[in-house]
Amino acid sequence: VQLQASGGGLVQTGGSLRLSCVASGRTFSNYDLGWFRQPPGKERTFVATISRTGVSTNYADSVKGRFTISRDNAKNTVFLQMNDLKPEDTAAYYCAASSWTGGTRSVNYAYWGQGTQVTVSS
Repeated sequence: VQLQASGGGLVQTGGSLRLSCVASGRTFSNYDLGWFRQPPGKERTFVATISRTGVSTNYADSVKGRFTISRDNAKNTVFLQMNDLKPEDTAAYYCAASSWTGGTRSVNYAYWGQGTQVTVSS
């Protein structure tokens, strides 16, 4: 499956952005999906994940209550709504797909998008 992320940009502290990731090539509903982020010079970390049906979601503690992951299987798209953004949210954001159990570990995801940059100014 191929993934294409978009929606990043520059936003002020407290602002909002909505990231999208469109998939192609395979049956979208067969995959758990996740969002990860990588600040400059740091490791890639888990942000959020959603199950195949969209019923189950999980978030990193740092984004709980501010970010919401969702998916539209009819449109082969996963979203990350980010509210109340903070400078520490600045990172390249990556969407990923897992054909078995996604979870919080990046090694569980075999397919990755190219990343979209989010910059939050103070």
